[in-house]
Amino acid sequence: MPDLSYLRTLDPNRFKIHGDQPTMKAVVTTGNGGYEKLDYCNVPIPIPRPGEVLLRVLAAGVNNTEINTRLGWYSSSVQGGTEHLSENVHEPDIKDGGWNEETPFPFIQGTDCCGEVVAWGEGTNWPDIGKRVLVRACMRLNGFDYLDNLWIASDFDGAFAQYVTAPASEVFEIDCDWSDVELATIPCAYGTAENMLHRADVKEADRVLVTGASGGVGSAVVQLAKRRGAYVIAVTGESKLDVVRSLGADQVIPRGSDLSTEVQDSSVDVVIDNVAGEQVGKLLKLMARGGRYASSGAIAGAMTTIDMRDFYLKDLTLIGCTAWDEPIFSNLIDYIEKDDIRPLVARTFELKDIATAQKEFLKKEHFGNFVLVPPL
Repeated sequence: MPDLSYLRTLDPNRFKIHGDQPTMKAVVTTGNGGYEKLDYCNVPIPIPRPGEVLLRVLAAGVNNTEINTRLGWYSSSVQGGTEHLSENVHEPDIKDGGWNEETPFPFIQGTDCCGEVVAWGEGTNWPDIGKRVLVRACMRLNGFDYLDNLWIASDFDGAFAQYVTAPASEVFEIDCDWSDVELATIPCAYGTAENMLHRADVKEADRVLVTGASGGVGSAVVQLAKRRGAYVIAVTGESKLDVVRSLGADQVIPRGSDLSTEVQDSSVDVVIDNVAGEQVGKLLKLMARGGRYASSGAIAGAMTTIDMRDFYLKDLTLIGCTAWDEPIFSNLIDYIEKDDIRPLVARTFELKDIATAQKEFLKKEHFGNFVLVPPL
């Protein structure tokens, strides 16, 4: 495993243009705040360092995490859900608002990258020039025996640009007939979903309850859990019941329903919950002895209350999932190439229209993923 610690060190002058230096269009996020912090501008094309490749970005997905990072939601000072965040943020940069350490403003966000290899850094000769690739969004800083991790577009520059550099070890060739836009829906949402299912050891005949099943991660969980042979109980908004059912969910429950009347207590083997908030305690009551609860998000609120007796008397396991395990991304590449999963594209936008895309994204009226396309 190569040393990736250098990714924490960003040149503060990297966005300054000198002389006739080649430039590209990019969205630079300049600090915590509203859409005014998204600066669509010219910046120098990055030069790949030793061990890196330069990619032309073909398409870049839109995720909650870019919005949450810009607004500082990961700060311990924020206790509400992401839907309560205001775009009118007037506070100074929130020091603990990023994923690992202080958010490296100004920087380029964009967690999902489908790209084409156009150049190599010193000591690198793979993947071949011209190959279409996906970038593993979550990188393990000290190897897979340790949980220390770095995320593209949260800890260093990402894909909301015409070009991006990435360590060659984190770039995966892909051979399929999916479009660039379809591939750009995969890394963050499907990687996060597969990691939770992997950590929770979901297997055939497990009863898996998925909250937020129409969201990017939730809809990926439904597909990936069905691929493993699980019985899937999906919770989603009333208007999206049919589309979630079309992904293979065995039982679909409207959000806001009394789950205790829809699902028998102590009958669920695995809960995959990125909604959280006040419902966590109720979810634990639905879980069978030895059940596994996995989460990588808390869109309804980071604070919750549980009955510890449900936790320990039923020998439950609570699993936090941020760092992706080693097989996760190669699994996804394999699933795509075998047509085991399908992409869910809601809308595409030009990169310059990122503010419009994020505004539409926050309405939560769509099903599937939003994708940004940089200029050619």
